[in-house]
Amino acid sequence: MTENEIAKIIVDAAYHIHVKLGPGLLESVYETVLAYELKKRGLNVVRQQPIPVVYDELQFDEGFRADLIVNDLVIIELKSVEKVHPVHKKQLLTYLRLADRHLGLLINFGEERIKDGITRIANNLREESID
Repeated sequence: MTENEIAKIIVDAAYHIHVKLGPGLLESVYETVLAYELKKRGLNVVRQQPIPVVYDELQFDEGFRADLIVNDLVIIELKSVEKVHPVHKKQLLTYLRLADRHLGLLINFGEERIKDGITRIANNLREESID
């Protein structure tokens, strides 16, 4: 399964969760429910995965924690805020680079309409050919 195929499943799950629960809950609630929903759909989900950061000869075993990593390919950064700021998008791109992943989704469950709260961030993602 490709990153883009996984992303479609994630977006659909986020939509259904947002319709059922609505905006405004804690990020931890959405993280738990989204992980549950994605596992129900047959995906492998790891929550709060520590990602090491290496700088020259320094290594931080836990440079940051990815909210969710799906099928070891897609990083999901969750928010439940009134407004996503540009720094959140830059943060996810940095996470993708440091974790050597190519696709991330920034999902803000704080939006009134979930489609306004989903941002796709790519890091050298190879595009699939359409035959």
